[in-house]
Amino acid sequence: MTSFVELWVYLSATPLFGLTATLAAYVAASAVYERLGRAPLANPVLWSVIVLALLLTATDTAYPVYFSGAQFIHFLLGPAVVALAWPLWQRRAELRSRAAALLVAALVGGAAAGGSAVAIGWAVGLPGEVLASLAPKSVTAPVAMGIAAQLGGIPALAAVFAVLTGLVGAVTAKFLFDALRVVPPAVRGFALGTASHGVGAARALQVHPDAGAYAALALGLQVLLASLLMPILSRLF
Repeated sequence: MTSFVELWVYLSATPLFGLTATLAAYVAASAVYERLGRAPLANPVLWSVIVLALLLTATDTAYPVYFSGAQFIHFLLGPAVVALAWPLWQRRAELRSRAAALLVAALVGGAAAGGSAVAIGWAVGLPGEVLASLAPKSVTAPVAMGIAAQLGGIPALAAVFAVLTGLVGAVTAKFLFDALRVVPPAVRGFALGTASHGVGAARALQVHPDAGAYAALALGLQVLLASLLMPILSRLF
């Protein structure tokens, strides 16, 4: 016990705390995820977030202290996203033949995702800055923050909405697809990437390579289309 306390004191005072806590939470959650047969409700990202939130609250650790160590993992998000281009390159001929249909699907899916959220928020009386933060919820969090800032929203709130959207999609998509009898992995993946960006794409990659590839494509298309079109639409409406 004395050794554990000494280790805790050392880690909590250095950037290693955030790094160690994140890795330990994710490895443990991944082990449970595999043990349960990759059940959607056991999504390791979801449970890692919950465990880390409880840990930071219980230890009264400020987020900047945690992030000083977790930033080393955060840095790897860039290379990880770039790596998603490889499965797309492997299917380049197939994607080229479906380019028009995929573009239309991305436009309609993005409009439905953002538009429905804003419409529901407006109907329940949410203030304008919250609606602006809600609009890019289906775009990956760093881009959603930038878009929200351009729309007059709150970047931090946009990041929260984006993360929650990704987690909800990753956890519930299988049940929804099964209920709607959507079978093709490519269709499932594209829909998941459109609605739930990076977290959804990660889930799709774990399920089927085609689903992962199309989810990565949808993620990229939503980033591009939302960045270009949302600021224009906000000026018009």
